[in-house]
Amino acid sequence: MSDDPRRELADFLRTRRTRLRPQDVGLEPGPRRRVAGLRREELALLAGVSSDYYQRMEQGRDVRPSEQVLDALARALNFSAEETRHLHSLAAAARTPVRLSRSYEPEAVPDTTLRVMRGMTAPALVVGRFLDVLAWNPLGGALLGEFIRQPQRERNLLALFLRPEADRACPNRAATVAELIGMLRTQIAADPGHPRAVELVGELALRSDEFAALWALHDVAEPTRGHMSIDHHQVGELNLDWDVYPIPGNLGPALMVCTAAEGSPDAARLRVLADLLGTP
Repeated sequence: MSDDPRRELADFLRTRRTRLRPQDVGLEPGPRRRVAGLRREELALLAGVSSDYYQRMEQGRDVRPSEQVLDALARALNFSAEETRHLHSLAAAARTPVRLSRSYEPEAVPDTTLRVMRGMTAPALVVGRFLDVLAWNPLGGALLGEFIRQPQRERNLLALFLRPEADRACPNRAATVAELIGMLRTQIAADPGHPRAVELVGELALRSDEFAALWALHDVAEPTRGHMSIDHHQVGELNLDWDVYPIPGNLGPALMVCTAAEGSPDAARLRVLADLLGTP
């Protein structure tokens, strides 16, 4: 991960430009194209900015695009709402490329959140800004298995799904990994110099070729709910929905709750698992 926010902005624009075909935006492809996707000049024309200005943005030089220019680029690139917000976050960070050193407090889970989570009958986790698993209730711990015995710095949700054995326990593992990487990049855009973010991305890139390849795509995601399948060694396959709830007054950790449809075989298996754990 680059420690220069301008480079992150440049790489994001470049990857999105090279994915967009001329015919996607009403242009004739023309013969003998030497570049993938749109040319810089074509994108600049569509966005209504000068070619030189856009080129300097993709080169990571010190340009400070206005909100109007960013919105024009987003429209020209057919950005989703998530990608547009990400573009604005990267530009905000790039406007102040020289970042003063600052101290970061460890992420903490409020006692009230711990009490709420422990009283829940559904699997629940508290997940930090960068997907570190900070706390869990008994059913949540049962889903994570031996992972909860890892040292604190190793208990990261993305690292869990990148482990070689995760394919056997999670049938939709690859899609889950791509989604989590998109979530991680979205979080990092707001604070690219955070030491935990730099450390985590560096470790995962060295450890996993899959992560390195997906990280280079610059995909972003802001999901607050989703679906996961787990092949649990005690009760079999569990198809669960998950929702993320921000903790009030806290910009970091969030509560992640997994549920199954009432009356479904998955709900019955969750009850069996709770009985095996001796929880309500």
